[in-house]
Amino acid sequence: MAQTKRPIQEELVRIANIVGARPNFMKMAPLIDEMGRRPGIQAALIHTGQHYDDAMAGRFFQDLGLPTPDISLEVGSGSHGYQTGEVMKRLDPILSELKPDVVVVVGDVNSTVAAALTAAK
Repeated sequence: MAQTKRPIQEELVRIANIVGARPNFMKMAPLIDEMGRRPGIQAALIHTGQHYDDAMAGRFFQDLGLPTPDISLEVGSGSHGYQTGEVMKRLDPILSELKPDVVVVVGDVNSTVAAALTAAK
């Protein structure tokens, strides 16, 4: 009995990429670039707003070729506890709505720990 080969359907992988500060931007730029080359990936860029002004964020986005964030949490300045808590509070409903298959965070800043904890829960 001959077997019929069915074409393999490539499923769309939804990835939420979360950045908040300059070190994140530099590490995420090549990942976002590569994801953009893959038709099976739908990548969203979420900016927490930990670094938010032109000198600390805007210019880096331009220089690194990062796209405008799909979502900006606009957390702004504050203590470590404030920033971490606000990122978690604002990111939780977004991740619940987006339902990403993968969440990518890089670095070791407040936004990174907050996004990693929120994604894990």
